[in-house]
Amino acid sequence: MSKEFWDESFSDNKFVYGKTANDFIQSMSQLMLAESAVACFAEGEGRNAVYLAECGHYVTAYDQSTVGLDKTSQLAHENGVSVKTVQKDLTKENVVKNKYDAAIMVFGHVPREQQHFLMDNMLQSLKTGGYLMLEVYSEDQLEYQTGGPKDKTMLYRPTDLLNWLDGHKWIHFYYGEAERHEGTRHSGLCHVVQVVLKKT
Repeated sequence: MSKEFWDESFSDNKFVYGKTANDFIQSMSQLMLAESAVACFAEGEGRNAVYLAECGHYVTAYDQSTVGLDKTSQLAHENGVSVKTVQKDLTKENVVKNKYDAAIMVFGHVPREQQHFLMDNMLQSLKTGGYLMLEVYSEDQLEYQTGGPKDKTMLYRPTDLLNWLDGHKWIHFYYGEAERHEGTRHSGLCHVVQVVLKKT
């Protein structure tokens, strides 16, 4: 999906995915050491980035949508924290390598032919020993109709993620149902893939 698509998608005055961080990221963020350097990939309107900044981390939010990043800055200001924002197409442009202690992504859905690049981009941004954390919709989400793309090729296959991220220390992997209520666009029982690994 294009920058123009997401700029339009985030143009509503309301935060379309809410202002509260994703439940999975909240539960797993305890793994991060204090004052970690964290990259939030495909961060949209900034709810996860702001939460992590509130936890005392140094956070950079990456997204292709300038409208989404403006709302990230707005939310950070509302909560009295600082989040650096960077406009970048994460399926084509590399993030700086070996910089971050953690890289997170929540429901960052891109076409299947671009998914491997995005995963590698996240991995390459991490220092050795850094954490990669993500929650995305699986292909099975189409049956649930509670959020996410309607195009199967923009959803994730668990076997792809296992293959692309092979060779690192797995801490958590889950493929199954979860309950998510995030703004107006994620509502109810859904089907996800969750990953936490440590870069080796």
